[in-house]
Amino acid sequence: MFFVKELQREIVLEPIHFGPKLRPTIVRLLKEEVEGLALANYGYVVNVIEVPEDKIKSGIIEYDTGDVVFNVKYTALLLRPFINEVLDATVSQCNPLGFFAYVGPLRIFVSKHSMPEDMFNGYDGERDAWISDDKEVEISQGCGVRLKIKGSFPL
Repeated sequence: MFFVKELQREIVLEPIHFGPKLRPTIVRLLKEEVEGLALANYGYVVNVIEVPEDKIKSGIIEYDTGDVVFNVKYTALLLRPFINEVLDATVSQCNPLGFFAYVGPLRIFVSKHSMPEDMFNGYDGERDAWISDDKEVEISQGCGVRLKIKGSFPL
């Protein structure tokens, strides 16, 4: 499921970045650091939606290095999958044990034991695809599938 949430992060900038384009640099570095990141309690950060100007606080100088730490509050689009949730995914790789698919930054494995019975022995190594017994359904790299989350484990 997708959520929009306000989050907070510290951005460390070297003195070379100081100047008239300081705020755009902070926003760019924030996006580079957090987009695609998995946050333990919130899920995957899909996109940084907004970084309001007034939410970038004054920086604190680190005396050892001269770097400045900025505390930034931002609004992000998060993907947090739940058990039994149905998602649309894109297949990225097929192998004899099942296939891998992506939903945004989330990588999902679907075991052959979770596929319909007519596909259980349908792996074709030459075409690198799963094919049903009646040859009507083919799951290969790049195709879309709808799947149900049965379990998860942290990486």
